[in-house]
Parts: sequence; C-alpha cells; structure tokens
Amino acid sequence: MSIAFLVTTLVVVATPGTGAVYSIATGLARGAKAGMVAAFGCTLGVLPHMIAAITGLAALLNSSAVAFQTVKWVGVAYLLYLAWQTLRDKSVLDVGDIAQPPASALRIIATAILINLLNPKLTIFFFAFLPQFVTVGTPNGTWLMVGLSAVFMALTFVVFALYGVFAATMRAQVITRPKVVAWLRRTFAATYLLMAGRLAFESR
Repeated sequence: MSIAFLVTTLVVVATPGTGAVYSIATGLARGAKAGMVAAFGCTLGVLPHMIAAITGLAALLNSSAVAFQTVKWVGVAYLLYLAWQTLRDKSVLDVGDIAQPPASALRIIATAILINLLNPKLTIFFFAFLPQFVTVGTPNGTWLMVGLSAVFMALTFVVFALYGVFAATMRAQVITRPKVVAWLRRTFAATYLLMAGRLAFESR
C-alpha cells in the first residue's frame, strides 16, 4: 500500500459530504454513540459502490445514461426528503438522552446507508480511483483492490466517527440554546439542499 493511496483516501474521506454532514447532525442530536452508529452506516453505504467498481458494474453505470440518471434523481429526491425532515423536526433535544433503543440505531444505519447508496458518482469514483493503485498485470489484482477498499472503508468509519463524536461533545453547549438548535437545523437542511442541487447537475 502506497503513501499516495493513504493521503488521497484521507483527503477524499475528510472532505465534507453527505455522510460527514449526517454523522455530525446525528452526533449533535443524539450523542456520541449515535454519531458512531451513523458513521458505521455511512461506511456500509460505501460497500456496494466498491463491489460495483471491483466487479466492473460501474462500467455499465458509466455507459448507461438511463441507469445513471435514475440513480442520480432518486438520490436527489432522498436528499430533498432529508432536508424537509430536518426542517420540520421541532422536537426538543435532551442532553441526558444519549442511549438509543435498537430500533433507533437501525433507523440511523438505514438512513446513512441510503445517503451513500443513492449517489452514482461514488461508484464511478471508485471505478476510476482503485485501478490507479493496482499495476496492470499484478497477480491477484482483484484481491489487492479488495484490500485497498477495506482500508478506504476503515478510514471512512474512523473519520466520520470522529466527526460524530466531536459534534456530540458540543451537545451541551448547543442544545441548551433553542435558537442555536433552530439555526443548526436550518443549516443542515440547507446543506442537504445544496448537495441535492450539486448532484442534480452532475454528469457522467
């Protein structure tokens, strides 16, 4: 494994995107444990894209305008739904209510998976990203890409978990101020809207 791969992966993972935003929002709203659960869900959401890239399914997505547009617009619709849900959420946050029941954890994971799953650019990104670090003709090249993918997923979890835990440390300072909470909800909703807009204008 090269230093270039690790550096490139860290830059890609640390760059704020929908997964990072969701991990931060969950950490603020539900605490450190929920923030880590969100990070885990976002990491699972990356897995299908990596499998698609490794097996060559990304080539089909990249060559089929219909397939790309379908996945893209479903992703846009889901980001708009998240923005709407965030804006309409008027519940009061409780600093002491950090432990989440299993159903809540499953819901966090499901939402996180969908956030990353419904982004066709991730599949195409990995299709272009992984082969750069595997020399043509390398024995067991497929398994090497699997190994690199595992490292990418591990770093994704660590970085997103750190985002979520850091956000959780700010809960007491944030959620005791209703105006700050309302501002944060509007900010997260606006971020989801911006990401939906960016995805809508993405092309292959």
